[in-house]
Amino acid sequence: MKMKISVALLWITGLAELLLAIPFIGGTFVISTGYTALGVMFLLHAVTLFFCFREYSPKSGSILGIVTSLVAWFPVIGWAMHLLTAAVLLITASVSSARTRV
Repeated sequence: MKMKISVALLWITGLAELLLAIPFIGGTFVISTGYTALGVMFLLHAVTLFFCFREYSPKSGSILGIVTSLVAWFPVIGWAMHLLTAAVLLITASVSSARTRV
């Protein structure tokens, strides 16, 4: 079966958030890019949210990702939010993938 674009984007954003949640490595990456990584993630979550609305996919992970991109400037809060967002996005992507197979 053909995978929806929104499901593919949920997987991509979930994995990206998981990489940003790795202690010290994610923070170092964000700081070394001059916080541009958070702006890129904000845009990626916004695009994912658009496709989730268009394809009637779950939107909670993308909305949480947008919030995470806005509050991830704070070190410990950012780490926790990236980890939480990654979990929500990956679980949502997994469930959505299973639904499209049925």
